Amino acid sequence: MRLLIPVQLCSTLAMFGLIWFIQVVHYPLFLQVTPSQFPVYEAAHANRTTYVVAPLMLLELASALLLLVPRMRPPQVSAPEAWIGVALVAVLWGSTAFIQVPLHNRLHLAYSAPLIQRLVRTNWIRTVAWSARALLVLHWAYRGALTT
Repeated sequence: MRLLIPVQLCSTLAMFGLIWFIQVVHYPLFLQVTPSQFPVYEAAHANRTTYVVAPLMLLELASALLLLVPRMRPPQVSAPEAWIGVALVAVLWGSTAFIQVPLHNRLHLAYSAPLIQRLVRTNWIRTVAWSARALLVLHWAYRGALTT
């Protein structure tokens, strides 16, 4: 139980920082890659990103789900807040699975400025959701620090 908030804090804040970097720097720079080189670049990007993102997202998901269990939930996290946290994780996973991954899969095949622009635009869903989660877990950490 003592580790749930630190795990939430570490995984969510890492993803918060990463998603802002991807949103503001990395995805917009896709437009600068030459069309002939883009499929190779995109495939390498997707493979390498998965090694960084997958463990963090899995830790975040598992610890968020554990917060739904009353005996596992620390006192600074209310049941409604835990459900909000899980709902945000669901938005993140849903957006990733049903929007970003299919766009990346299409971009593996060929460069497409409109698809890249759509990737940047739709990635705001994840950027906002991870920002909200960051505020939520920081709130839990702050509230927990006040009660100890």
